[in-house]
Amino acid sequence: MKKNVLKKFQKIVGKGNCFISPEETSGYCFDAFAKSNVFPEVVVAPENAECIPEIIRLCNEENLAVVTRGAGTNLSGGTLPFEGSCVLLTTKLNKIKEINKADHYAVVEAGVITTDIANAAVKAGLFYPPDPGSMNISTVGGNVAENAGGLRGLKYGVTKDYLMGLTLFDAEANKVIGGGRTVKQVTGFNLPGLFAGSEGLLGIMTEFVLKLIPPPESSRSMLVIYENILKACDTVSEIIAENILPATMELMDNFTIKTVEEATAIGLPVDAGALLLLEIDGHHVQVADEFEKVKYICEKNGGHLKTAEDEESKNKIWEARRKALSSLARLKPTLILEDATVPRSKISSMMSSIMDISRRYEITIGTFGHAGDGNLHPTILTDKRDKEEMLRVEKAVDDIFSVALNLGGTLSGEHGVGTAKAKYLEMEYGSGTVKFMKNLKKGVDAGNVLNPGKMGL
Repeated sequence: MKKNVLKKFQKIVGKGNCFISPEETSGYCFDAFAKSNVFPEVVVAPENAECIPEIIRLCNEENLAVVTRGAGTNLSGGTLPFEGSCVLLTTKLNKIKEINKADHYAVVEAGVITTDIANAAVKAGLFYPPDPGSMNISTVGGNVAENAGGLRGLKYGVTKDYLMGLTLFDAEANKVIGGGRTVKQVTGFNLPGLFAGSEGLLGIMTEFVLKLIPPPESSRSMLVIYENILKACDTVSEIIAENILPATMELMDNFTIKTVEEATAIGLPVDAGALLLLEIDGHHVQVADEFEKVKYICEKNGGHLKTAEDEESKNKIWEARRKALSSLARLKPTLILEDATVPRSKISSMMSSIMDISRRYEITIGTFGHAGDGNLHPTILTDKRDKEEMLRVEKAVDDIFSVALNLGGTLSGEHGVGTAKAKYLEMEYGSGTVKFMKNLKKGVDAGNVLNPGKMGL
């Protein structure tokens, strides 16, 4: 980078918040999905949103594309840099500006960690439900950009369902405000809806207004042991068919159970064919009633129930699920985590297909996920240096997506498109939709400055 350009960046964000050496920028060449072999030209970490317009204008002048990045926990390659790019970190925009108890909302900057929002809500006697698996390190800006889900998505929805308003800067450095602090606000375009899942392609988001809700009065967690994973899947469908919406309903196959237990020694039954992890919440009378109904359905399908009798045993149940990904990642150099999602009534068919694909291509797949909303995470363990196996892996991924779409599902339930699934986008929506998305991108970012190439746009 030219010295005069570097000095301009340093003047905007400060010398300590501007990085150009390979040693400094190498930490921003990967996300939770993949690693880029190309280093960004510069990495900047603004401490306030007011200097972002200057960064955008300088990037426009110097023909530098802008890749906005939070904690880098995204699982689809959405924050990978490329040659001639400026990585803009939002992690220092980390203030919780307001927790409004009267009107049930929070105002937070893009770099606030998800767990910190949830904890701040609890202190105010309120509840922020979105809980992605990475919530202890992920930032809310990334959650909005990917429309992150989580374990409670079945009953409470995902990030977009709590996004009331936002502030952002567009590709021309204009400040843009969408939505607001009122429950009903239909003035102009629904910009919060547009930007949830936009993956940094349409603007640089800096601040959010998030809906908070009253917490449930009581809850009950349980672990259900099955000999047969398809029986566990049938249980999921039957519970939903009975109009019961657990707060969470998570699935783990035998391979994942064993792997988590080896890594954590939590005390999981390693001989189980599958586990369902459930939590029911709400009014205590409702919880008691639904527990009995769920217990009956689980046992009818061959499940053996173990309930959490105290907070410690409850936390162990959910620790087991949250440790699934990190435990699997210990086994092989390369981990490919997918999130094909199908209608809940089709979850048994999807699980059967995943098992068949694993056998057919002779690859190892551990499967876990948010079974209650049909969002499975078939996790392929491999080594990208093994070229022959990687060819089989690629065919297996193609088949997984094909099956999901044929069952009326989607390519991604919560991880986004990024670079990982760009080539499949037209399979799901058709050429007309992809063309519309390209035109939309071009309309708000004519110079293709913002995260170009992601989603294939």
